[in-house]
Amino acid sequence: MNPYYNGEKEELRKKVRGFAEAEIKPLAQELDANETFSVDITKKMGQQGLFGIDIPKAYGGQGMDTLSYIIAVEEIARVDGSQAATLAAHNSLGASPIYNFGTEEQKKSLLPDLLNGNKLWAFGLTETTAGSDARGVETFATKINGGWRINGSKRYITNGSNELMGGITVLAKTGENNGKPTYSTFIIKRDTPGFSAKRTLGKMMWRASDTAEIKFNDCQVKDGDLLGTNDKGLSQMLKTLDSGRLSIAAMGLGLAQGAFEMALAYAKKREQFGKNISGFQAVQFKLADMDLKIELARNLLYKACWLKDHQQPFGKEAAMAKLYCSEVAAEVSDEGVQIFAGAGLFKNQDIERFYRDHRILRIGEGTTEILKLVISRSLGV
Repeated sequence: MNPYYNGEKEELRKKVRGFAEAEIKPLAQELDANETFSVDITKKMGQQGLFGIDIPKAYGGQGMDTLSYIIAVEEIARVDGSQAATLAAHNSLGASPIYNFGTEEQKKSLLPDLLNGNKLWAFGLTETTAGSDARGVETFATKINGGWRINGSKRYITNGSNELMGGITVLAKTGENNGKPTYSTFIIKRDTPGFSAKRTLGKMMWRASDTAEIKFNDCQVKDGDLLGTNDKGLSQMLKTLDSGRLSIAAMGLGLAQGAFEMALAYAKKREQFGKNISGFQAVQFKLADMDLKIELARNLLYKACWLKDHQQPFGKEAAMAKLYCSEVAAEVSDEGVQIFAGAGLFKNQDIERFYRDHRILRIGEGTTEILKLVISRSLGV
């Protein structure tokens, strides 16, 4: 029994794990090696109801809670970080801002296709001058008659260029108020004139996910494409990242769980000095430490989800969970390679892919350093 979830969530875990083992695991190595984004797997994740798990059924979601969504991300990440990235980015950064801040018309027109697997949606914050410093964005929206003209670019955008990509929510400067820049977020569909996207290849990690550079050249959108209220873009983005950190934490937790299971299985069959290496205390203690850290990470993450689901402040806990789960993913994948030893250094072993995939988790949606700043500020220092 887990105090944070019931049998219904355990059934969800079994369902997603079965899907990941059957549909994703057999293809993960090949997709990673060839940097192939899988439209088929993405559509199947939509058919499984993994998009919009925590969005009401009225808009095409599953009407479940945050923890249910996090368990789904965790189970996909246990098998493949690339597919987990597609799932997490689409849910947390794509669909959620539209649901949380959009008008009723925006929700009804966009969400159904985003939640059934027909389309993916992206979120544009990062630029050459902006990342940890969100106020560094140079993408600019100029007010025109009946709408806005947008110019600029975004980079490192997950789900930004594949054939299912339907559009992007963009953070842009909109002017000044009392000498300070103002920011808003806009919905820009892919077929908007002046929109272009190019996939970024050669990544160390998440090689089967779609990462893109996106440019806006005099893209014109209507007033109805403003997400929520004008000049509220920065607060919308920060609230989105609070929730998004839970999904990155889930990816770290799932990766750690998968790496641990690989290392444990290998230790039980690898023989040295006449017995399995799991019989040596040095290896036993590594496995014990890995199991301990995963359990601590899971409890911290699930507590943060419980707070969010019970309408309690959760920003500090989300930052803590993302920071700790990403660190645990690093430690467990590294020790996993150590247990595999020479065999863990070759691309025919999943542990090698997991070792590479963990590295983004200490950077995306808040670096470790920024998260420590967030936690410090919550302490009043």
